[in-house]
Amino acid sequence: MPKFNVPLLPPPRRAALLLDLDGTLVDIAPDPESVAVAPGLPDMLRRLRGALGDALAIITGRPVSQVDALLPDLPYAVAGEHGGALRPAPGAAIERPAFPEPPPAWLAEAARLVESYPGVRLERKARGFVLHYRAIPAAGPALRGPLAALIEDETAGRFTLLAAHMAWEIRPQGIDKGAAVRALMRRAPFIDRLPVFIGDDVTDEDGIAAAIALGGVGLRVAEAFGDPIGVRAWLGRWQ
Repeated sequence: MPKFNVPLLPPPRRAALLLDLDGTLVDIAPDPESVAVAPGLPDMLRRLRGALGDALAIITGRPVSQVDALLPDLPYAVAGEHGGALRPAPGAAIERPAFPEPPPAWLAEAARLVESYPGVRLERKARGFVLHYRAIPAAGPALRGPLAALIEDETAGRFTLLAAHMAWEIRPQGIDKGAAVRALMRRAPFIDRLPVFIGDDVTDEDGIAAAIALGGVGLRVAEAFGDPIGVRAWLGRWQ
């Protein structure tokens, strides 16, 4: 039986469960398109959502549409693009805060970097973009410099460069998973519950901090569960 380093948590009837996706709920894959949903995960999420009174959300860097394709009708709410897109309830319209878009010249530079480093992949998002270098890890340090130079030239300081799993992401300041946690916890069915946020990456630190500040718990995958298999095993036993 696996051992978990998890503090005493409120029972599901009093909690709101907020989960990162890649590296937390599902295993990391060579590229985002090849991620697989583990057998039994959909049924487990349905059971958890019922026990939580619908207070189950996915908070991820992926677009909302990708979460819906992987986990159709399973989470009650989805915050995609690190909080840049929020679908607060099943069937609800996606809400987007008013944030700037990256200049076209930045996207041109990103495309140039992709050509210069075969194997690097450009992922466009509504308010930013990501360069994935999982297929060519040695390119990581070389990519950071040109990307950092882009946001340094942005005199208004409106964008930030963030490290992720074998990737660099440029996105507007103010978009982060902490903001997504706070936005969800102001809405039914999450309001008046204690947030339990689980994430595995640098991009999840804001979500962890927000959950703790709201009187809940923030858990890092490596410390509390070991890996996504451990997360799924623990979720399956959470009563």
